[in-house]
Amino acid sequence: MTTGLSAPASELERLGAEDLIRWAHAEFGERLCLTCSWQKQSSVLVHMVSGLGLGVDVIELDTHLFFRETYETRDRLVERYGLTLIRPTVLTVAEQHTTEGPNLWETDPDRCCHIRKVEPLIQALEPYDAWISGIRRDQSPSRAGMPKVVRSERYGVWKIHPLADWDEQRVWSYIMANDIPYNPLHDAGYRSIGCIPCTRPIRADEEERAGRWAGSDKLECGIHEVIEERET
Repeated sequence: MTTGLSAPASELERLGAEDLIRWAHAEFGERLCLTCSWQKQSSVLVHMVSGLGLGVDVIELDTHLFFRETYETRDRLVERYGLTLIRPTVLTVAEQHTTEGPNLWETDPDRCCHIRKVEPLIQALEPYDAWISGIRRDQSPSRAGMPKVVRSERYGVWKIHPLADWDEQRVWSYIMANDIPYNPLHDAGYRSIGCIPCTRPIRADEEERAGRWAGSDKLECGIHEVIEERET
Protein backbone atom coordinates (compact mmCIF):
# COMPACT_ATOMS: atom_id res chain seq x y z
CA MET A 1 0.00 0.00 0.00
CA THR A 2 1.30 3.48 -0.91
CA THR A 3 1.86 5.58 2.19
CA GLY A 4 3.14 8.88 0.81
CA LEU A 5 6.25 8.32 2.95
CA SER A 6 9.78 7.24 2.08
CA ALA A 7 9.32 3.80 3.68
CA PRO A 8 6.48 1.26 3.68
CA ALA A 9 4.47 0.59 6.83
CA SER A 10 5.92 -2.91 7.19
CA GLU A 11 9.46 -1.52 7.26
CA LEU A 12 8.59 1.18 9.79
CA GLU A 13 6.97 -1.40 12.08
CA ARG A 14 10.28 -3.26 12.31
CA LEU A 15 12.26 -0.21 13.43
CA GLY A 16 13.28 0.16 17.07
CA ALA A 17 12.32 3.29 18.98
CA GLU A 18 15.51 5.28 18.35
CA ASP A 19 15.71 4.25 14.70
CA LEU A 20 12.09 5.29 14.18
CA ILE A 21 12.82 8.70 15.69
CA ARG A 22 15.88 9.04 13.43
CA TRP A 23 13.76 8.13 10.41
CA ALA A 24 11.03 10.61 11.42
CA HIS A 25 13.55 13.42 11.82
CA ALA A 26 15.10 12.66 8.43
CA GLU A 27 11.64 12.50 6.88
CA PHE A 28 10.09 15.62 8.41
CA GLY A 29 12.98 17.73 9.75
CA GLU A 30 11.89 20.88 11.57
CA ARG A 31 8.24 20.02 10.93
CA LEU A 32 8.45 17.18 13.47
CA CYS A 33 7.44 17.73 17.11
CA LEU A 34 7.17 15.78 20.36
CA THR A 35 4.30 16.23 22.82
CA CYS A 36 4.78 15.71 26.56
CA SER A 37 2.46 15.50 29.55
CA TRP A 38 5.27 14.40 31.90
CA GLN A 39 4.43 10.78 32.49
CA LYS A 40 7.07 8.07 32.22
CA GLN A 41 6.85 7.89 28.42
CA SER A 42 7.67 11.60 28.23
CA SER A 43 10.81 10.97 30.29
CA VAL A 44 11.92 8.23 27.89
CA LEU A 45 11.27 10.17 24.70
CA VAL A 46 12.88 13.40 25.91
CA HIS A 47 15.98 11.41 26.82
CA MET A 48 16.03 9.59 23.48
CA VAL A 49 15.64 12.72 21.37
CA SER A 50 18.33 14.48 23.41
CA GLY A 51 20.70 11.52 23.17
CA LEU A 52 20.27 11.39 19.40
CA GLY A 53 21.18 15.07 19.19
CA LEU A 54 18.04 15.94 17.24
CA GLY A 55 16.46 19.37 17.30
CA VAL A 56 12.85 18.35 17.82
CA ASP A 57 10.36 20.91 19.17
CA VAL A 58 8.74 19.85 22.46
CA ILE A 59 5.10 20.81 23.03
CA GLU A 60 3.82 20.73 26.61
CA LEU A 61 0.23 19.51 26.88
CA ASP A 62 -0.59 21.27 30.16
CA THR A 63 -4.27 21.35 31.16
CA HIS A 64 -3.50 23.60 34.18
CA LEU A 65 -4.95 20.80 36.31
CA PHE A 66 -1.84 18.67 36.76
CA PHE A 67 -0.43 17.45 40.05
CA ARG A 68 2.36 19.41 41.72
CA GLU A 69 4.64 16.40 41.18
CA THR A 70 3.93 16.53 37.45
CA TYR A 71 5.10 20.12 37.17
CA GLU A 72 8.16 19.35 39.29
CA THR A 73 9.00 16.47 36.93
CA ARG A 74 8.69 18.83 33.98
CA ASP A 75 11.07 21.26 35.60
CA ARG A 76 13.64 18.53 36.25
CA LEU A 77 13.49 17.35 32.65
CA VAL A 78 13.73 20.90 31.32
CA GLU A 79 16.83 21.48 33.43
CA ARG A 80 18.46 18.13 32.62
CA TYR A 81 17.95 18.31 28.86
CA GLY A 82 17.88 22.07 28.27
CA LEU A 83 14.37 22.02 26.84
CA THR A 84 12.59 25.06 25.48
CA LEU A 85 8.89 24.23 25.66
CA ILE A 86 6.14 25.31 23.32
CA ARG A 87 2.99 25.97 25.33
CA PRO A 88 -0.30 26.29 23.43
CA THR A 89 -2.92 28.67 24.83
CA VAL A 90 -5.38 26.96 27.19
CA LEU A 91 -8.56 28.45 28.61
CA THR A 92 -8.04 29.18 32.31
CA VAL A 93 -10.03 27.12 34.79
CA ALA A 94 -11.82 30.28 35.93
CA GLU A 95 -12.79 31.12 32.34
CA GLN A 96 -14.04 27.58 31.85
CA HIS A 97 -16.15 27.82 35.01
CA THR A 98 -17.73 31.00 33.61
CA THR A 99 -18.44 29.69 30.12
CA GLU A 100 -19.15 26.01 30.82
CA GLY A 101 -20.20 25.90 34.47
CA PRO A 102 -18.21 24.72 37.51
CA ASN A 103 -16.33 21.42 37.59
CA LEU A 104 -16.94 20.53 33.96
CA TRP A 105 -14.71 17.46 34.46
CA GLU A 106 -17.53 16.05 36.62
CA THR A 107 -20.54 16.97 34.48
CA ASP A 108 -19.06 16.45 31.01
CA PRO A 109 -15.50 15.07 31.07
CA ASP A 110 -15.41 14.65 27.29
CA ARG A 111 -16.15 18.35 26.82
CA CYS A 112 -13.55 19.26 29.44
CA CYS A 113 -10.87 17.17 27.71
CA HIS A 114 -11.79 18.68 24.37
CA ILE A 115 -11.40 22.24 25.66
CA ARG A 116 -8.27 21.65 27.70
CA LYS A 117 -6.41 19.10 25.55
CA VAL A 118 -7.77 18.58 22.05
CA GLU A 119 -8.33 22.23 21.05
CA PRO A 120 -4.88 23.36 22.32
CA LEU A 121 -3.24 20.44 20.50
CA ILE A 122 -4.96 21.33 17.23
CA GLN A 123 -3.53 24.83 17.62
CA ALA A 124 -0.07 23.58 18.54
CA LEU A 125 0.21 21.12 15.63
CA GLU A 126 -0.57 23.65 12.90
CA PRO A 127 3.10 24.27 11.96
CA TYR A 128 3.99 20.56 11.87
CA ASP A 129 3.69 17.59 9.54
CA ALA A 130 4.44 14.87 12.12
CA TRP A 131 4.00 14.37 15.85
CA ILE A 132 5.86 11.98 18.17
CA SER A 133 3.65 10.56 20.92
CA GLY A 134 4.44 8.15 23.74
CA ILE A 135 1.40 5.90 23.61
CA ARG A 136 1.91 2.14 23.89
CA ARG A 137 -0.23 -0.75 22.70
CA ASP A 138 -0.26 -2.47 26.06
CA GLN A 139 -1.71 0.52 27.94
CA SER A 140 -5.35 -0.28 27.18
CA PRO A 141 -7.55 -2.23 24.74
CA SER A 142 -8.32 1.01 22.86
CA ARG A 143 -4.63 1.33 21.95
CA ALA A 144 -3.84 -2.31 21.22
CA GLY A 145 -3.89 -1.98 17.43
CA MET A 146 -2.09 1.35 17.09
CA PRO A 147 0.53 1.30 14.31
CA LYS A 148 3.95 2.85 14.83
CA VAL A 149 3.23 5.38 12.07
CA VAL A 150 -0.31 6.46 11.24
CA ARG A 151 -1.94 9.36 9.46
CA SER A 152 -4.26 11.49 11.59
CA GLU A 153 -6.89 13.14 9.46
CA ARG A 154 -8.14 15.08 12.47
CA TYR A 155 -4.83 16.87 13.00
CA GLY A 156 -3.49 16.68 9.46
CA VAL A 157 -0.20 15.13 10.60
CA TRP A 158 1.58 11.80 10.74
CA LYS A 159 1.62 10.33 14.23
CA ILE A 160 4.83 8.58 15.23
CA HIS A 161 4.72 6.06 18.10
CA PRO A 162 8.29 4.93 18.89
CA LEU A 163 7.22 3.11 22.07
CA ALA A 164 4.16 1.41 20.60
CA ASP A 165 5.59 -2.10 21.03
CA TRP A 166 7.20 -1.47 24.45
CA ASP A 167 5.61 -2.86 27.59
CA GLU A 168 5.56 -1.06 30.92
CA GLN A 169 8.51 -3.00 32.31
CA ARG A 170 10.66 -2.03 29.36
CA VAL A 171 9.83 1.64 29.97
CA TRP A 172 10.95 1.33 33.59
CA SER A 173 14.08 -0.59 32.70
CA TYR A 174 15.08 2.15 30.27
CA ILE A 175 14.42 4.89 32.83
CA MET A 176 16.43 3.14 35.53
CA ALA A 177 19.31 2.18 33.23
CA ASN A 178 19.69 5.79 32.09
CA ASP A 179 18.91 7.46 35.44
CA ILE A 180 16.17 9.61 33.86
CA PRO A 181 13.98 11.90 36.01
CA TYR A 182 10.41 10.58 36.21
CA ASN A 183 7.15 11.50 37.88
CA PRO A 184 7.27 10.30 41.51
CA LEU A 185 3.51 9.69 41.49
CA HIS A 186 4.31 6.51 39.56
CA ASP A 187 5.85 5.21 42.80
CA ALA A 188 2.60 5.94 44.67
CA GLY A 189 0.31 3.73 42.58
CA TYR A 190 -0.40 6.18 39.77
CA ARG A 191 0.63 4.11 36.77
CA SER A 192 -1.07 6.57 34.41
CA ILE A 193 -1.22 10.25 35.37
CA GLY A 194 -3.54 12.94 34.09
CA CYS A 195 -5.46 15.76 35.73
CA ILE A 196 -6.00 15.87 39.49
CA PRO A 197 -9.82 15.55 39.41
CA CYS A 198 -9.78 12.59 37.02
CA THR A 199 -6.86 10.45 38.21
CA ARG A 200 -6.55 7.96 41.07
CA PRO A 201 -3.96 5.37 42.08
CA ILE A 202 -4.72 1.79 41.11
CA ARG A 203 -4.12 -1.73 42.34
CA ALA A 204 -1.42 -3.89 40.84
CA ASP A 205 -4.02 -6.17 39.21
CA GLU A 206 -5.79 -3.34 37.35
CA GLU A 207 -5.06 -2.17 33.82
CA GLU A 208 -2.48 0.59 33.61
CA ARG A 209 -5.01 3.28 32.71
CA ALA A 210 -7.76 2.09 35.09
CA GLY A 211 -7.20 5.12 37.30
CA ARG A 212 -8.15 7.56 34.55
CA TRP A 213 -11.79 8.68 34.70
CA ALA A 214 -12.46 5.84 37.16
CA GLY A 215 -16.09 4.88 37.56
CA SER A 216 -16.99 5.89 34.00
CA ASP A 217 -16.76 4.23 30.62
CA LYS A 218 -14.39 6.92 29.36
CA LEU A 219 -11.07 5.46 28.16
CA GLU A 220 -9.40 8.30 26.26
CA CYS A 221 -9.07 12.07 26.56
CA GLY A 222 -9.90 12.40 22.88
CA ILE A 223 -6.40 13.13 21.59
CA HIS A 224 -5.75 9.52 20.59
CA GLU A 225 -9.14 8.36 19.36
CA VAL A 226 -8.19 5.28 17.36
CA ILE A 227 -11.29 5.53 15.20
CA GLU A 228 -9.99 8.83 13.85
CA GLU A 229 -6.80 7.33 12.51
CA ARG A 230 -5.92 5.73 9.19
CA GLU A 231 -3.14 3.17 9.13
CA THR A 232 -0.25 3.75 6.75
